Amino acid sequence: MLKFTEINRINPNKRGVMERIKDFREVNEVFPKDDAADQASRCMQCGDPYCHTKCPLHNIIPAWLKQVASKDLELAFNISNETSPFPEILGRICPQEVLCEGDCSLNETHGAISIGSIETHITESGFDAGFTPKFNTNKTNGKVAIIGSGPAGMSVANFLLREGVEVHMFERASKAGGLLTFGIPGFKLEKQRVQRRIDLLTNAGMNLTLNCEIGKDKSFEELEKEFDAVFIGIGATKGKKAGIKGEDNSNVHLAMEFLTTVQKKELGEINSSAIDVNGKDVVVIGGGDTAMDCVRTSIREGASSVKCLYRRDEANMPGSKKEVINAKEEGVDFVFNVSPVSIESNGIKLEKTTLSDPDESGRQSVSIVENSEYLQSADVIIMALGFDQELPQFIQDSNVELDKWNGIVINLDTKQTSKSNIYAGGDVVRGADLAVTAAADGKAAAKAIVESLK
Repeated sequence: MLKFTEINRINPNKRGVMERIKDFREVNEVFPKDDAADQASRCMQCGDPYCHTKCPLHNIIPAWLKQVASKDLELAFNISNETSPFPEILGRICPQEVLCEGDCSLNETHGAISIGSIETHITESGFDAGFTPKFNTNKTNGKVAIIGSGPAGMSVANFLLREGVEVHMFERASKAGGLLTFGIPGFKLEKQRVQRRIDLLTNAGMNLTLNCEIGKDKSFEELEKEFDAVFIGIGATKGKKAGIKGEDNSNVHLAMEFLTTVQKKELGEINSSAIDVNGKDVVVIGGGDTAMDCVRTSIREGASSVKCLYRRDEANMPGSKKEVINAKEEGVDFVFNVSPVSIESNGIKLEKTTLSDPDESGRQSVSIVENSEYLQSADVIIMALGFDQELPQFIQDSNVELDKWNGIVINLDTKQTSKSNIYAGGDVVRGADLAVTAAADGKAAAKAIVESLK
């Protein structure tokens, strides 16, 4: 350990640009054993590790880094999988630069430990070696229903199964995984990784019912009668619009609508994407990770040109910096400090913006530059402006307390709703957020449910 003065930070190799834009396979390769060991050996083994405290799951990062450096893969695998429901997935998709790596003690001076890449290496190499996460084969009393199979649902199922609780998961789609399957493109997360985790859960005893929409194919009241507890983890997939003239035109699409149809095509569920961008000039409005998914997907779908429009500057973009770098490498053109005015027949009308000096919180407000309107030509316009919670009728009828944004109100520690046997977590509670925070909600809910069953 402590080799940060001898060994520089490195990231895993990436596939060449001209190769990777032709398919939806993952861009980043997995660290080989020696590279992972070298990077792990840079760790300072801090007494109060900020990487651990900044992680929503509170992964015991220094402990598994030490085992990787010592090349004890099995112990590293067990430690990593003890606190996380799917470390090889979160290692790929978490914005580590603002979480664990962002708070690494080496970040400012020598470059943070490549925590996310090492996390991916541990479980992928462990699976290759035949290791599997441990589940309790001694069943306890209690039966729990989970609505939704995304990160929150998968997490609560994982931690309940470890305690021997009977788990039944209900998913309205044809495949499990939620956002991980239908939202995040394959170039960030190949879908066999998600299916492998689902298979681990079903092999551990989880009962999975697909193509089952609660409130339609099965009533919520039935779940309350049949199960000791119900966890709601249906996410937040209702896309936001800009509130401008022309946004209902046929060439304007919401981000998740676009990403889902392309993913279904890749999965072989449909013959072709309903939103055709091949040979067209595409404009994506937004600056977060979903916008990056849309621009990079458009490149792979054969768009003639792809532009990302954002109302602030690059430094203020909310998305992962590594995704912005990947997008630029793949040919995406970024246009900063512009705001949409209206959708026209031949493109989108924009006006330029400027940023104020930072306030006490460091936030800069956006102002419109007078007489700065211009037309950006475009064939297809995709809005990646965030997501709101859906409010299915079964939630409205369940009498659980909602906040003013239609999010489910929960106890922040136990994830319990206003009804003692109903729990909720992930985006359905807080709005669109990270997969790792949804996973943390599922972990906390599982702990509280187990206690309630006792």
